[in-house]
Amino acid sequence: MSKNTTKARPGERAKAKAKQIAERIPRPKKKVTWPQARAFSVHLLTASGSFLAFVSLVAASEERWTAMFWWLGLALLVDGIDGPVARKLEVKEILPTWSGELLDNIIDYVTYVMIPAFALYQRGFMGEGLSFLSAAIIVVSSAIYYADTGMKTKENFFKGFPVVWNMVVFTLFVIEPGQWTSFAIVVIAGILTFVPMNFIHPVRVVRLRSINLGMTLLWCAFGALALAQSAMAQFYNQIGVLGEQVGIFTKVGITVTGLYLFFIGGVMQLFPKLGAKKA
Repeated sequence: MSKNTTKARPGERAKAKAKQIAERIPRPKKKVTWPQARAFSVHLLTASGSFLAFVSLVAASEERWTAMFWWLGLALLVDGIDGPVARKLEVKEILPTWSGELLDNIIDYVTYVMIPAFALYQRGFMGEGLSFLSAAIIVVSSAIYYADTGMKTKENFFKGFPVVWNMVVFTLFVIEPGQWTSFAIVVIAGILTFVPMNFIHPVRVVRLRSINLGMTLLWCAFGALALAQSAMAQFYNQIGVLGEQVGIFTKVGITVTGLYLFFIGGVMQLFPKLGAKKA
């Protein structure tokens, strides 16, 4: 060995080794673009529904029903706006490997199905047996429904009851129709999950869109009023659960608008020209 040859110092050997490892790591072919970052932010908006579901579940476990429904209401708001935003920003085309639809379905099953079913069981106003059976009907029928790839018609109606149990359970909490009536409503809705009866999507169904959307907003307004009345009752230390603190006007409003939203799809199915624009 030549006298001029010197051994590499430990620090230099470490740097050389790190350089070799770094060269083996595949680098991205191109940088993330602004449209991609903007599109991914829509997925983050959708994913925020999972956190809202978590805090609503915490509230339900502590039997804070008003808080639970407020969180579910916020989750419903997020679910209502993320779809139109995603379509406007062409998220599906910009990020084809990320499924916003799958993400949305996962969160919807939790917020529309699991938490309402848990709340119905936890509240127990149908008795322990019927409450447990109702929760079982809700989660099983809904799981099967979400597996149906043909749940939408060409007009964007839902084919079968679209498992919006958050709205159904909220209505039961507010109007308190009695245990057997409540159980019958759950059974009927569960059966209608598999019946080819149309149910509206208030935004995506074109026919009667303005009326349907208006009734949806009215239902939401009555719901917010019911929660506000319950919150005020709790603030003044009044004893009772959600339904006992809600005024008759609010109960009638929720019932009427809810029945409209439940049945208008079937009515429009029977009268296919109802609300259609004349050529």
